[in-house]
Amino acid sequence: MARRRREPETARIESVTHDGRGIAGIDGKKTFVAGALAGETVQFIRRKSRRNFDEAELLEVIEASSDRIDARCEAFGRCGGCSLQHVTPQHQRDIKAQTLRDNLERIGKVEPRNWLPPMTGPEWHYRRRARLAVKHVPAKGRTLVGFRERHAPFITDMHRCEVLAKPVDDMIDGLSELIGRLSIRARLPQIEVAVADNVVALVFRVLDTPTDDDKAALCAFGELKNVRIYLQPGGPNSVALLYPSSANEPLYYMLGEFGIKVAFEPIDFVQVNREINDRMVHFAVEQLQIDADDRVLDLYCGIGNFSLPIARRAGTVLGVEGEASLVARAAENARRNDLTNAEFRVADLGKIDGTEAWIKAGWDRMLLDPARSGAAEVVSRMHLFGPERIVYVSCHPGTLARDAGLLVHEQGYTLDTAGIIDMFPHTAHVESIAIFTKT
Repeated sequence: MARRRREPETARIESVTHDGRGIAGIDGKKTFVAGALAGETVQFIRRKSRRNFDEAELLEVIEASSDRIDARCEAFGRCGGCSLQHVTPQHQRDIKAQTLRDNLERIGKVEPRNWLPPMTGPEWHYRRRARLAVKHVPAKGRTLVGFRERHAPFITDMHRCEVLAKPVDDMIDGLSELIGRLSIRARLPQIEVAVADNVVALVFRVLDTPTDDDKAALCAFGELKNVRIYLQPGGPNSVALLYPSSANEPLYYMLGEFGIKVAFEPIDFVQVNREINDRMVHFAVEQLQIDADDRVLDLYCGIGNFSLPIARRAGTVLGVEGEASLVARAAENARRNDLTNAEFRVADLGKIDGTEAWIKAGWDRMLLDPARSGAAEVVSRMHLFGPERIVYVSCHPGTLARDAGLLVHEQGYTLDTAGIIDMFPHTAHVESIAIFTKT
């Protein structure tokens, strides 16, 4: 049977997903139209048919929403880094807040007593950590450097990035030209970017050993742009400084309110939005309501982003993290900041069984900041920890909702407050925070 030819269709968009896809109900089947907004009348063409829904490409906006604006970035629509640049910042936050509401209601069957206003910060040039893909493309006569395309595994042909922190936002073409001159240009798949308070670091992943000429070119780029250049020939432990030949101090960022300097390695996880992180840490510490003799547990502590400022207020802090290298850096950060009341230990929090002595040591407050998979193993044993107050920072509203349901319906806690943190403007990423109190 010949395949039915797809023709342009017109429909009114009823609602929108968190990643900027409009939803139209046509003949009882949902059609997701990328880039369409609620209330708009659009022309589209279906590209993929699924059993329960179709995916479509937006062809024309016939009647536009008042929330639609012109995207700032030339690569928007092709680049997969951002999906909401065509939406006003306020409406972006409305969409994300509704996503959090829907998840808490649908998955967790909970609703907070209080909704927080969105925590906001800079909307452009905020991203201090990023991974840029690299691909030498002879057919284009250049090396592509940037984020993956939205609908394909290819690298976006772009020349700058409006969300990358300065000065890296304007280095795309320079990096493209640099790598294009290297003998290993076909064997260099990515660059890790880290913009610290004191210096910019670029980590080049190299699958083959650079020649002396390659190294000279990389060093010249580092000198010209005043950035540190690192090479990574293997796993995370293989990262080594190339330019300058030595460094007087590590990368760091300040948590000025607490007088904390947080040192980190160039591929360590740090929160990408500096100003939002400052506000988030302030709010989290404030909401923990710490007294000077309180014992506070910081789970998934990383390099100490929350543990260290908490230690300025609490009697004792224990940070727990599954990656030994991060625990070592957290402990070193405590030492550098003269914090003698903060300790750190390695533990896989996805495999705890409740028999661990540190779990039952008696905790007044708890801070949770897990990965996207959430904190189910911890939450299901919260009666063993017994904190009076929990602050949960989440990068996935679905797992936060799941864990909130467990805390409220099985562990005897009340969801006091919840809201979104606009950590990643113009993207579909929903960061949020929730405060629980023991019932």
